[in-house]
This record gives sequence, C-alpha cells and structure tokens, in this order.
Amino acid sequence: MEIAITGSSGLLGSALQPELEAAGHRVIPVVRPGSRSRGADDLRWDPETGAIDAAGFEGLDAVIHLAGVSIGDTRWTARGKAAIKDSRVRGTTLLARTLASLEHPPATLLSASASGYYGDRGDEVITERTPVGSGFRAEVCSAWENAARPAANAGIRLVLLRSSIVLSPDGGLLPFQLLQFRLFGGGRFGSGRQWTSWISLPDEVGAIVHLLARSEIEGPVNLTAPAPITNAEYASILGRVLHRPSFWWIPGPALQLAAGSQRAREVLLSSERIVPERLTASGFVFRHPSLEPALRDLLDR
Repeated sequence: MEIAITGSSGLLGSALQPELEAAGHRVIPVVRPGSRSRGADDLRWDPETGAIDAAGFEGLDAVIHLAGVSIGDTRWTARGKAAIKDSRVRGTTLLARTLASLEHPPATLLSASASGYYGDRGDEVITERTPVGSGFRAEVCSAWENAARPAANAGIRLVLLRSSIVLSPDGGLLPFQLLQFRLFGGGRFGSGRQWTSWISLPDEVGAIVHLLARSEIEGPVNLTAPAPITNAEYASILGRVLHRPSFWWIPGPALQLAAGSQRAREVLLSSERIVPERLTASGFVFRHPSLEPALRDLLDR
C-alpha cells in the first residue's frame, strides 16, 4: 500500500513509519514548510495558509493523520487553548476536504483523536458507544472528529483513533514520571481514585497497522489497553518497577496551582475508565495488556 502520514516526525509517527515499511508499505511523509524533507516524494502542506499538495494524494491507498499541538505541553491560556484546538481542527479540515475533492481519493483515512472525548466520567466504564463528555478536551476532540467528516461523506473509510496516554520512555508523559520517581518524588495525584487509561507505544503502533488492514472497521475506536487502573495503582506499580517509593501525595489544589486549575482538573485529576471494546472484538492481540509487564518491557529496552 501507498500511505501518507501527517505528524510523521512525532513520537507516534516516528515509530509507525518503520513498522509500515517493514510490512512492505510505501510511506510518504506529509511535511510543513521549514521541515527537513526526508525524500523527494514528501508531500507538502501548510494548515496555517491552507496550502496543500492535493495532487500528491491522488491514487494513494490510505492517509494516517497524526498532526496536532500537544495538549500536555501547552499552557491552557486563552492563546494556548486556541492553538491546541486550531492545530487539530484547521489541519484536519484542510486534509479531509482535500481528500474528498480528489478524483481518485484514498480508500481509508485514519484520523487521530483522543480519550479526552469522553471527559471525566468517574467510575463509569467507557466504550465507543459512550457519548461525548464535557470540558475543554471533550470540546476539542468533538470538533477534531467533526472536521474529518467531509472525508466520510465522500465515501472514504474514516477511522477515528481515540488514543489514551501512550507510554514510551522516548517521549510523552512517561519520561517526566520516570524523573519524578527516580528523584524519590513519586506518588498519587489528588485522591488517587481517578481511573487512568493507557497504551504502550508498540500496541498503539500495532493497533493502527491492524486497523489499516481491517476494511470493515470505521468510526471511533478506543486505542487503550484492556486494563485501566486507578492513579494510585499506577503510581504503586511504577514505583515498584523503578524500586522507588510511591507514597508521596500531591493534593489537587497544589496540582491546580502548578498546572493551572482547568488543566489539572481535566488532565491530571480526570477519571477515564476506558476499554477497547471494538479493537478487542476485531481480533487485535495486545502485546502489553497489563501495566507492570508493559513498564518492565519498555524500560528494559
């Protein structure tokens, strides 16, 4: 297959591209102005100006759309929140409308979304049938997914990748947590009773490759391990793996002071008990279904 990928230089894209190439696919990065080109076949786009190499997408088999400003790395000021939302909605709108306008569009668009779609749900078990939640993250994810709809309306198979926390020692949340625990400062956030959904980077990559090949699957798919755990359990397991204590407690008000009130509530203290109902039903086999073996494998490598 010939597959274009936006966000190919990010944590997920960098891991996904070699996996696809090893499976015999031809991968074509979609890069922004000023990005270092990896090859003569790279496609160019600029969501800020609306420029895109539309002809380069003609006749491709699939597009995997991963680009977007990180929610975790951006301060939730008015400007920061606008940048988070615009980076997702503007780019997705440009891409989806471009694909919909082609004479020979790709058969499949896999478009990134996030578990933030569901919002804070307490102890409720969340599947793909759970409706959209409330809060800024839910608002962003809903708009993000809606921006991809022109592709589906044009007959392109659209899969919405609702990813939970992706664990990798090379990027994302885990390196910060490793440093915190290695400095003997690890522990639960707030009450610790809030649910945490996660997936290892190898399983995230494997799930995307799996969904690419399953032409009967469309719509939202939860990319998360089948065993969500509480924040307190997560801290305990990470401490055990690192041979560090995990008894410290960071109160909710302290987190809100450090990270900002809304960001702390929605990212650090939010409860998301998500299960991968559709992914499991489709026959996907997780390499890391449980957290402790996952962390030991990831950190050993």
